[in-house]
Amino acid sequence: MSQVLKIACGSVAVGLAVLAIKTVAWWLTGSVALLSDALESIVNVATALAAVVALRIAAQPADSRHPFGHHKAEYFSAVLEGVLIVVAAILILREAWSAWQDPRIIEAPWLGLGINCVASLINAAWCWKLIRTGRRMHSPALEADGKHLLTDVVSSIGVTAGVVAAVLTGWAWLDPALAALVALNILWSGWQVVRGSVGGLMDVSAPEEELEQMRALISANAEGAVEAHDLRSRRAGSAIFVEFHLVVPGDMTVDAAHDICDRVEGALHKAFEGSRVIIHVEPEHKAKHSGIVVL
Repeated sequence: MSQVLKIACGSVAVGLAVLAIKTVAWWLTGSVALLSDALESIVNVATALAAVVALRIAAQPADSRHPFGHHKAEYFSAVLEGVLIVVAAILILREAWSAWQDPRIIEAPWLGLGINCVASLINAAWCWKLIRTGRRMHSPALEADGKHLLTDVVSSIGVTAGVVAAVLTGWAWLDPALAALVALNILWSGWQVVRGSVGGLMDVSAPEEELEQMRALISANAEGAVEAHDLRSRRAGSAIFVEFHLVVPGDMTVDAAHDICDRVEGALHKAFEGSRVIIHVEPEHKAKHSGIVVL
């Protein structure tokens, strides 16, 4: 099992543990704000399961029906997570409205808050690991899961502060008002996750800093060629696709041109793990004199 898939399975276990802890905190207090925290944990478990399924599909090798691989399955998981986040927010708003109309007294607040803080600390540690690993291994599913957990941690901090204020002031309306704010924060998080995932599904170009690195590598390793132009690149999960035209002298042999291509591909593969490189070789009269200058 790959490291990414192991971490995704760990997210399911962590999500179930945090859900159980937050449910106990809500059961002890009856706070709708703590209920909103627990409802978001249900989404965490569902999306972690979706990420596991997506990562298993993405890890499958290319086949006759999917010659470019299954990498984009991760983006579907991230989109599903965004949708589920929105559903959770709607459920929280419903509970907040009910509590606003009929304010409830918070029972055993300090014990409930202490238990909820334990769950938040677990989430904070795990979201840091998810975001760090997701960025390092170019996994949209893990990074999206981590960002959602980070939102959960921020929400939990706000919930804790709000419940403390409600208990100290006796203002029961603070509890549902805070739950509504949590829901709005969750909605924003869902929008951010969906927007990033749709960009991946639409084959958005690789970041400019990565393109600059590619240009430098091509320029430094294509000795013998004339120039390179029409560089295009996109990410699909952990894979990165690179395409460009390489102009060589008209009298160069196929073997010599192939050696240059192998050299450039090797440099790109070393710098960008999981890269797929396609090079279109052209004769000298096809030069545009506006692309990558070969050193």
